[in-house]
Amino acid sequence: MSIGHTLLGLLETGPRHGYELKRAYDERFGLERPLHYGQVYATLARLLRNGLVTESGVEAGAGPERKSYAITDAGVTDVEKWLNTPEKPELYLQNTLYTKVVLALLSGRSADDVLDAQRSAHLKTMRELTTRKTNGDLADALICDHALFHLEADLRWLELTAARLHDLAEEVRR
Repeated sequence: MSIGHTLLGLLETGPRHGYELKRAYDERFGLERPLHYGQVYATLARLLRNGLVTESGVEAGAGPERKSYAITDAGVTDVEKWLNTPEKPELYLQNTLYTKVVLALLSGRSADDVLDAQRSAHLKTMRELTTRKTNGDLADALICDHALFHLEADLRWLELTAARLHDLAEEVRR
């Protein structure tokens, strides 16, 4: 995810301080991986340097001055372009799980054990996501559904691989 574009999108609703941007980001997008303050301010500095945001005010307080940032017309154009650019579909043609299965077969270890352990881990995560989805709001449900659909596809691959394991073992040993 582009943190810069996300912060720009959040600024489209109006000027905000770095702290407010971090809080808004974490509430909407950072449940699993909240932003660090340094990340927010480094990103804002880059956006300012590139002319995508401007300082819209400074507040004096008990601590350091609080700068407020606003999106520029160039920033709005940049967000618009980013929103309208499709994300490249992620292909998993070479992933760690596939590598583990093949290496288990090459070494004479049990690839079934590798697949079973992964299946258990996937099912555990799916149960956790389902609970989170049930207890959350619509936004949380949608992001959980996205993850669940990917995990379901992984499970289908695990089952297919398990069904073809004997043939794969013969092919790998040749």
